Amino acid sequence: MGTREEPVRADARRSRSALLEAAAAVFVTDGVDAPVRAVAARAGVGVGTVYRHFPTRPDLVVAVYRHQIESCAAAARTCLDAAATPYGALLDWAGTFVDLLVTKHGLAGALSQDSGRSAALHSLFLERVLPACATIVAAAADAGQVPHDVTAYEVLRGIGNLCVGADGDPRYDARRAVRFFLAGLRVA
Repeated sequence: MGTREEPVRADARRSRSALLEAAAAVFVTDGVDAPVRAVAARAGVGVGTVYRHFPTRPDLVVAVYRHQIESCAAAARTCLDAAATPYGALLDWAGTFVDLLVTKHGLAGALSQDSGRSAALHSLFLERVLPACATIVAAAADAGQVPHDVTAYEVLRGIGNLCVGADGDPRYDARRAVRFFLAGLRVA
């Protein structure tokens, strides 16, 4: 007879979600080495609550990244449903993807001692984000808005490459560069 998992209380789920959103925002502005008290303050909880959910900084960083991956993947369908055109959805979703990459900044350093976690996150990223992007790219191609031979992998790599090092140069706007890149894909 297996053990039965207790359901997670609604308030605990909300608290965890608030912590993940707060940590993501803090990581964007202050990096993954930001003080835990900054995350707690932004979430409106005590430091003990952060440690109760995430006993170590790597646990918090991994949870934030997982949460961002899932949110980014889910945003593909939301963007397709909300945008006037599939190309418009691609533009909207690219902004979400850029946000994911910005949040990811510092992750490699935070997990440098844990290659297993890093590899698992990369696998999750490919498993969830690549098909999400493929859905939008295929819709845009089917609508004649991007060439049929453009792949989701190429789009992700292109956007990713444009985001590398963006945090180190205040004159560089990765979102603007990504818009230029995507404009280059658009079929006139």
